[in-house]
Amino acid sequence: MSSGVIISEAHRTSAHRALRLRRILTFPVVLAALLGLLAVMSARNNLNDPDMWWHLKTGEVIWTTHSIPTTDIFSYTTNHQPWIPQEWLSQLSMYAAFKMAGFSGLMVWLCLCGATLFIAGYTLCCLYTDNPKISLLGALTIWLFSTIGFAPRPQMIGYILLLCELLLIHRGRTRNPKWFFGLPILFVIWINSHGSFLLGMVVAVVFLLVSCTPFRAGLLVSAPWQPGTRKTFLVSVGISTFALLCNPVGINQILYPINTLLHQPIGIAQVQEWQPLPLTETRGIALMAILACIFLTVILRRAEILWEELLLLAVGTWLAVSHTRLIFVFGILVAPILCRLLSDFWDGYRVELERPIPNAVLIAGSILVGILVFPSRASIDQQLQRDNPVAAVQFMKANHVSGRMLNEYVYGGYLIWAAPDHPVFVDGRADVFEWTGVLSDFARWEGLTEDPRLLLDKYRVDLCLLARTSPMVTVMNLLPGWKLVYSDDRAVIFARLP
Repeated sequence: MSSGVIISEAHRTSAHRALRLRRILTFPVVLAALLGLLAVMSARNNLNDPDMWWHLKTGEVIWTTHSIPTTDIFSYTTNHQPWIPQEWLSQLSMYAAFKMAGFSGLMVWLCLCGATLFIAGYTLCCLYTDNPKISLLGALTIWLFSTIGFAPRPQMIGYILLLCELLLIHRGRTRNPKWFFGLPILFVIWINSHGSFLLGMVVAVVFLLVSCTPFRAGLLVSAPWQPGTRKTFLVSVGISTFALLCNPVGINQILYPINTLLHQPIGIAQVQEWQPLPLTETRGIALMAILACIFLTVILRRAEILWEELLLLAVGTWLAVSHTRLIFVFGILVAPILCRLLSDFWDGYRVELERPIPNAVLIAGSILVGILVFPSRASIDQQLQRDNPVAAVQFMKANHVSGRMLNEYVYGGYLIWAAPDHPVFVDGRADVFEWTGVLSDFARWEGLTEDPRLLLDKYRVDLCLLARTSPMVTVMNLLPGWKLVYSDDRAVIFARLP
């Protein structure tokens, strides 16, 4: 009798394991595995970003000193200007990955961020549509527009948190309002990770306004919220607002994104990714095509569009058209809207048609291919040397070159990391240089709108490390009192004569 009970219990345990395994080996999981592979493929050649270096160095400073810098410690031109550490938590995570496995660890960090971004977007689209097939289109939409900023930078964390916010709001609205109380925790992490937390607050306010104004105007619909759900959401947004104060510098960190958009005209005008989106290039054409698809679907099929969807679509489009880098945000906001409107264009998911063995092969194959295409250390080193003045820095160290250095703008981040004994003139942290007037001086020097010797004398510059293709190389060759002391196929160094 007892042996029969044991056999029966073992059979039930085996059946439960088989059922759990069958639930894992499903078509949606296959698609998630393929999206993870897509993240690796997108990341493998994108490690070298000019801003990556100073983010990594800041993370190292926080790791080693156990303190968060609130003044500039990398340049000699700003005189320790107060600095907003708006991304310190992301920077710390980047350095932790580097600490564990060098630049290969940082590549893993980027791959994991990409996979999380695409899979979270896919999950959100699935919740909106209940159709895993069409939801893949939403994930691919996010991927397409993410390629503008797919690099080891804190914005990867910020946009993952934006997707998490949309997931929490959707679950709280459709399942249980208790999901809303994840928002304050989310915003505590977000305010310390990336300036896109401000966009998160805009999204929360959009849903809050819609929850209070149910109406119908033709095909534009605002579905009513239950009073208890609306009250819980209001409370969670209120707590989230106060949660933003949990940062190293208080209100200044909350106001920083607004300051960037409204009071840093030189940085925004000079940096390519802050320029308006060219509607004739691939991503601009894709943006227009998606908007046309959405509105034609609404008009021709008499499909309803929700009020919050229209508002978020307007916000995302305005941001993308105004600044190229923010087309990343457009992809995240538009993906679930597009999928919901197209959800009945393709047959839905049917559990009874699952094939666990082919699914297992595809999942295992995706993981294996991801491992095989992960870049080798040699490939990563080649990336890091591609656009950086590696040999020039080695020359400076070998010959004990010293003095105040004026550097190419895009070289600043690398110099902060690779040559910490040489404080930089300028780097990708355009905010501190604009606030102190350094960026305007540098723009006039680089644009030759004034005598270049004025800047060199004002900042008592001893060395100039420039890109070989820079027009200023020709100018420096003609200036009296300066001598070319180093040159390679990427960079040149000029030194002031005694």
